[in-house]
Amino acid sequence: MEEGLTAAKTLAEALPYIQIYDREIVLVKYGGHAMGDNETARKFAADVVLLKLVGLHPVVVHGGGPQISRMLDRAGVKSQFVDGLRVTDAETMEVAEMVLSGSVNKELAHLITAAGREADVRGVGLSGKDARLITCEKAIRTRKDPDSMIEQVVDLGFVGEPVDVDPTLIQALINAPEDYIPVVAPIGVAEDGKTYNINADTAAGAIAKALSAKRFLLLSDIPGVLDQNGDLIREMSVADARKLIDTGVATGGMIPKLETCIAALDQGVEAAVILDGRTPHVLLMELFTEHGAGTLIH
Repeated sequence: MEEGLTAAKTLAEALPYIQIYDREIVLVKYGGHAMGDNETARKFAADVVLLKLVGLHPVVVHGGGPQISRMLDRAGVKSQFVDGLRVTDAETMEVAEMVLSGSVNKELAHLITAAGREADVRGVGLSGKDARLITCEKAIRTRKDPDSMIEQVVDLGFVGEPVDVDPTLIQALINAPEDYIPVVAPIGVAEDGKTYNINADTAAGAIAKALSAKRFLLLSDIPGVLDQNGDLIREMSVADARKLIDTGVATGGMIPKLETCIAALDQGVEAAVILDGRTPHVLLMELFTEHGAGTLIH
């Protein structure tokens, strides 16, 4: 009886939130570190299927940094990072596309299909190159020389920045009579036909903007945004996020996360959340409970 009452209470609490998100698009960025454990990945896939079954339209954009690093290590290629972005030469680009658009993308789409088999919910693996979903240009980054304090251009190689997202293919899958869940690898193509590796957070934010997503959820291997004392920030504004970057509190991979959240919110996404993808059912806690999870940016 107690277990039944607990389950009923949980459903009653979730109902208002299910109604709020009914038929709304929720963009989920699934981080490479959070994908490392098979059991965690299966639970994530089951939760995404549940979102679809209760009336939401989940779209998944995934990373794969650790998987790329492992493959590069096997090939004896050393990775370099600038502000959380991997410097990508031609050899690294070939490996990145093989891992992201190949093994990682198809495995995640398969897990979603397996989790949704009884209800006929199916994951569909895509790349940003498919149907020119993501058109990008070469990313430009600058750094101050510590001695002269002069801004210097850093060549990141085949790292791209989205300049246009055509959501037609994703919208077609969302609007299809069948229950499809798009799963997108962060690979883009430039106007000259060259292929670029895009930071998964950045690609996810660009797609969230193009789809006018109600929520943009970034799942990684961290509990959320931390302040200078290492404490979790539960909620912040765009101005607060910019301040964390300007003051150097945000470093490394947190910088592109915050930057892409800011850009998405500036373009009409209602709110973004950075949360820990290793936590069981974190998507459901964030969307369907009063207290949520991680750091909400509005």
